[in-house]
Amino acid sequence: MTEPRRLAVLRAIVEDYVATQEPVGSKALVERHALGVSPATIRNDMAALEEEGLIAQPHTSAGRIPTDKGYRAFVDGLPAVRPLSPAERRAIDRLLGNGEPVDLDEVLERTVRALAQLTHQVAVIQYPSLARARVRHVELVQLAPRRLVLVLITDSGRVEQRSVEIPPDAPEVVADLVTELRGRLNAATASRRSDEAVAALDGVVATWSAARPEDSAAASVVAAALRSALDATREERMVLAGTANLVRGAGGFSASVAPVLEAIEEQVVVLRLLAEMADDPASGVSVRIGREIVHSGLSDAAVVASGYGSGGEVVARLGILGPTRMDYPTSIAAVRAVARYLSKVLAP
Repeated sequence: MTEPRRLAVLRAIVEDYVATQEPVGSKALVERHALGVSPATIRNDMAALEEEGLIAQPHTSAGRIPTDKGYRAFVDGLPAVRPLSPAERRAIDRLLGNGEPVDLDEVLERTVRALAQLTHQVAVIQYPSLARARVRHVELVQLAPRRLVLVLITDSGRVEQRSVEIPPDAPEVVADLVTELRGRLNAATASRRSDEAVAALDGVVATWSAARPEDSAAASVVAAALRSALDATREERMVLAGTANLVRGAGGFSASVAPVLEAIEEQVVVLRLLAEMADDPASGVSVRIGREIVHSGLSDAAVVASGYGSGGEVVARLGILGPTRMDYPTSIAAVRAVARYLSKVLAP
């Protein structure tokens, strides 16, 4: 489809259908949009759009509705990500700017709830993966002569905590040993990715065992705890909000909403989908519509997603899921704005 007027007609059909949930006819287009042509010309354009598979007639004597292909042409034809309105900016400030978040869990919980409220869709945020994150700091705290707590903090803001028990046949831990071991662990792992940090731990244990064989058992169990915290093969995590929006908006789905809910419950499906979506370099957002989503349960849905991270590096993704009949310009703008907000919060 190359004719600008037909693109304008398609854009008008999409906008009206999203707003009214009713098939759109040529008379409504003439009344609501300044297309500058006669109703007969609009009918001819609608016939051409239908022939191209961009719109469809749900039943005889009805108006037209966009197809997945039509939504895709509409999204691809958007001139740019529209700026947020002052009201939308105030809403983001109100929802996200209420006090300083104290940890990553709180940041993501607050952010996903805000995204769901802004878009009236299901919102999902993937936790930063330790596979892509770098070690910021390792803390080692003594609770008792044979009990320590190890805390791993990554540059993405993720915190992992492990309890460490010193074997009963090993000497009790003293404060100087804790301080020295903490220093060596940070020297070996700071600013490294998880796989690099894991590889460096063997050297720490070997060096420690050679210099202080009496404390080799303590070094080994602490290193094992840090390996566990750094384990990049653990199950990915995500946080979800706004499922009620999906149910309230069930009229946007041509069939039952049940398969969509089932797909969302299988978190691995959503996580895999987010991982497969690559952001458009110009907009910083990616959109999958209808049958572009491989999972059969989501063939009647659309997903708008964007990456977030710190230091210019994407560490995870966030997005919204809803019916193909969604307000794409507003959704794209909101997802990009929230992703940028989250990246700023996580910046070192």
